[in-house]
Amino acid sequence: QVELVESGGGLVQPGGSLRLSCTASGITFSIYDMGWYRQAPGKERDLVAYITSGGTTQYDDSVKGRFTISRDNAKNTMSLQMNSLKPEDTAVYYCSAKYYNDYDILKNDYWGQGTQVTVSS
Repeated sequence: QVELVESGGGLVQPGGSLRLSCTASGITFSIYDMGWYRQAPGKERDLVAYITSGGTTQYDDSVKGRFTISRDNAKNTMSLQMNSLKPEDTAVYYCSAKYYNDYDILKNDYWGQGTQVTVSS
């Protein structure tokens, strides 16, 4: 049984920081590409940050220089350090785990239940 559990969300003032974590079970974590997505009310779910199984990172332009994604394969965890938070960062943040085979075909795609991040004074 695959499970992705996010934690670390909450209410923070503009300019503040939060650290989100995603703990995975039921998968061989090290071979999965991991990502953080977010969805604000009335909007689509968008990519925030991504880290491949090899450690290559990718960020949405809106969070570059403010957010840092990392992974710890020994602990089956992925984190998102969010600094200088803005009201527009308010959303539900979702953890994603994707496995691509040797032909770059997506074989497995798992999601967490989401954690709310609210940036407000």
